[in-house]
Amino acid sequence: MSFPYFTSRQVLRSALLLFFLLAVLAASSGKSVKMITSWLNPNYAGQTFHKILVIGVAQNLEVRADLEDAMATQIARPGIETIPGNHILLRPDPNASLDLAYLRGQISENHIDAVVVSRLLKVDKKVTVVPSSTYVAPYPYYYSFYGYLGAVYPTLYDPGYTREDTTVSVETNVYATSKPEGDLVWNGVSKSFNPKSAKKVADGLVKEVPKQMEKDGLLPTKVSSN
Repeated sequence: MSFPYFTSRQVLRSALLLFFLLAVLAASSGKSVKMITSWLNPNYAGQTFHKILVIGVAQNLEVRADLEDAMATQIARPGIETIPGNHILLRPDPNASLDLAYLRGQISENHIDAVVVSRLLKVDKKVTVVPSSTYVAPYPYYYSFYGYLGAVYPTLYDPGYTREDTTVSVETNVYATSKPEGDLVWNGVSKSFNPKSAKKVADGLVKEVPKQMEKDGLLPTKVSSN
C-alpha cells in the first residue's frame, strides 16, 4: 500500500519546512541593538542630574543631530532638562578639530551638570562559509525499509553559501561636569547585528541606552504618558 509511504514523506517535508520557518522567525525577532555591558560609578549612585547635554560623535552630521534630538527626548524626565548638542554647539566639518574651550564655555554658560556622549566604538565584519549539507530523517526511520525509503527519497540538499555578518559596537559615556575635567559616571556598550543603516543603529541606541540607565539607577523610571 502506498498511503503510509506518502504520509511519512509529507510529515518529513512539513517538519523540515516548520524548522526553517522557526529559524527565520528567530533570526528576525531580535532587537536591533542590544546592551552588552554597563557600569555605574558608585560615587554617583542615587544622584540626580538636572541639566544634561547630549552629544553624538558621528561623521554624518544629520545622523548625529537626529541621535542627539531623540536621545535627549528619551532621557528627559520631570525635573531633568536635556539639551541636544546641535541646539547649542557649533556643527563644523566633522574632520575639524574640536574647540574644547568653546565647549567648556557652553557647558558653563548653560549650567549643564552632566554630559551624555555616544560614539562608534568599532565595526567588525566576519565572513562565514556555510558548507553544503543534506537533511535526512531521524535515525529511527532506518529500522524500516519503507520508513527509510520514504524519509530519504524527498531529501533536501543545501548547496552552501558565503555570508558576511557585520557587528557595530557603540559606546555611551555619562560625565559629571562638577570637576574641571569631567568625571565618568556611567559607561555602556551596545552592539547591533547586521544593521541596515546608521539610522537603524541610532534608533535602537535611543531605545536601549535610557532603559539601561534606568536599570542601573542613573535615571528615574520614565512614566508612560498612555
